[in-house]
Amino acid sequence: MSTSFHINVENTTLTVRLDNPEQHNILSPTTMMGLREALEKQTDNADLRVAILTGTGKSFCAGADLGELGRYNFDENPLEMLTNIVETLPFPTICALNGGVYGGGADLAMSCDFRIGVTGMSCFIPPARIGIHYPPTGLARAVARLGLGPAKRFFLACEKMSAEELKAIGFLDYLVDPSELDVRTTQLADSISSLAPLSLRGMKETLNDIARGELDMVKARAAQKACLQSNDFTEGRQALAEKRVANFTGT
Repeated sequence: MSTSFHINVENTTLTVRLDNPEQHNILSPTTMMGLREALEKQTDNADLRVAILTGTGKSFCAGADLGELGRYNFDENPLEMLTNIVETLPFPTICALNGGVYGGGADLAMSCDFRIGVTGMSCFIPPARIGIHYPPTGLARAVARLGLGPAKRFFLACEKMSAEELKAIGFLDYLVDPSELDVRTTQLADSISSLAPLSLRGMKETLNDIARGELDMVKARAAQKACLQSNDFTEGRQALAEKRVANFTGT
C-alpha cells in the first residue's frame, strides 16, 4: 500500500488518512489509483457503518499533482474516478478537514457526506488561473452541494474562502477549533454508527441520486420496502416502546 495514505478498519469505522504532509497531501495519479482500489475493496463490507477521511499536517489536501496532469487520460480521470468511489460508498462518510483544502482536494471533501472544518483553514480552487477545465463531475458536485452561485465564486472568480465563509456557503457542515477536530469527528461517527445501517445506506443512495437528478423511484421504493421488512425496523419499534437505545444489526 502507498505510504502517502493509510487505511484502518476498527469495529464499524473505516478511517482513511492522507499522509504526505511535506507536499500538503497532494494527490498523484498513483496515490489516487491506490486509494480508489483500496476503497473499492471496502464497498461490500457490510460491517462498516461510517468512514472518516482526514489528513496529516497543516493541510487536508492540495489537490491533484499538476506536474502529472498532461499525462492524464481524461476518459479515465483518476481524480473523477476517486471522488466518484468516495461519493458512492454505501455507508456515510465524514471528511475531517485538518487544514486548508485546494483544487481537487475540495472535490474529494465534497464527495463525502459531511465536512468538519477547523478555524484558520481556507479553500481555493485554481483551474482558471492555470488554464485548465475542472472535471465536469466535480463541477456538477459543487453545484449540487453548494448551489450555482457559490460554485461560480470558486471556479469563475477563483475566490479564496476562509473557514467562516466555507461554513456560510455550506461547504462545511461544522466548524470547530483545531483542538476539537478529533473529538467532534468521533462524536459524529459514533452517532451515525448507532443508527440503522439499512436506513442510512438506502437513504444515502436515494439522496445522492436526487442531487444528480437521477432519482430512480423503483429502486428507492425497493430500499424503503427492505427497511420495513428488516429486523432493524422491528428492533427500532421495540426500543422506542421500551424507551431504550436500539441495538441495530443491519439485517
